[in-house]
Amino acid sequence: MPASKPATPCPCGSQLDYDACCGPLHRGRPAVDAEQLMRSRYSAFVLKLEDYLLASWHKSTRPDQLKLAEQQPEPSWLGLQVRRHISAGDQATVEYIARLRYAGGSASRLHEIAHFIREHGRWYYVDGDIQS
Repeated sequence: MPASKPATPCPCGSQLDYDACCGPLHRGRPAVDAEQLMRSRYSAFVLKLEDYLLASWHKSTRPDQLKLAEQQPEPSWLGLQVRRHISAGDQATVEYIARLRYAGGSASRLHEIAHFIREHGRWYYVDGDIQS
């Protein structure tokens, strides 16, 4: 019997294995809600999955490219905390804090209230309000 491959924790902090959490979304499965999409987008930033980030960004606000591979200094992602998820039909808001560090410097945090929309059964990130 072949040895099973070791579990890889999901970067989104869900305590699930990547292949049971964000991995299926990165491979094309639609998110069940905006929080799941937001978590998968955080994981995509950690894993530098630019194509996924662009595909999950609503066309009305999506940039042409992100240039993640060219980021200097390169961020080290330290963790994600979801504070709240509010859904009303095909619109949702997710408040989260993402912790990161640049070039071994002090840790910083990105606190955002992100807006999502569901179209044709798929959730998309629209934009966000950065909190101080």
